[in-house]
Amino acid sequence: MKWTNQAEIIKQLSDRQVVNHLYLTQGIILAITVIASLFLFPSLTKWLDLWKYDVNEILIYGVSAGFIVLIIDVLLMIVLPKRFYDDGGINQKVFRNRPVLEILWIAFLVAFAEELLFRGVIHTTFGYITASIAFGFMHIRYLTKPVLLISVLLISFYLGWMFEVTSNLFVTITAHFMIDFILGLLIRFKIMG
Repeated sequence: MKWTNQAEIIKQLSDRQVVNHLYLTQGIILAITVIASLFLFPSLTKWLDLWKYDVNEILIYGVSAGFIVLIIDVLLMIVLPKRFYDDGGINQKVFRNRPVLEILWIAFLVAFAEELLFRGVIHTTFGYITASIAFGFMHIRYLTKPVLLISVLLISFYLGWMFEVTSNLFVTITAHFMIDFILGLLIRFKIMG
């Protein structure tokens, strides 16, 4: 049996197939979140406590964190060889031919689903370190890409720290959304690979 690496598989898929797989993955994450919440949260009130529409917190922690991560990511992409940031073509297939509104939707869906699971359920129930490491391992495709793996882990710990400080899912969803949306636009408009 021949081992096929992820980049080879991705090359065989159309852009739409990769995006459909992303939608399926996010749906699975949302389903896991709902099921885990039923078992791990004593009441809906506990969930609602994680949602605080505090504009100052969202701006100070969420928006500023998004910009900080983006600046560092873009600088690293400029300085480091392209192969260090090559994810096997997944992000190219997801974003390069999508309309801006779909990029907006994808970025929101990913930020919402992943932050609900990793900050809302795992972080709240099992702690900061567990959630941050679990988030990093969800990006298993980066295990052979040290720069990407370290980057995702650092971002995860940063988002986790913000959640530790604020206990506010609006903050981490905002930061996560900004990072994904702007990087998606940079790929879409061929500003960055």
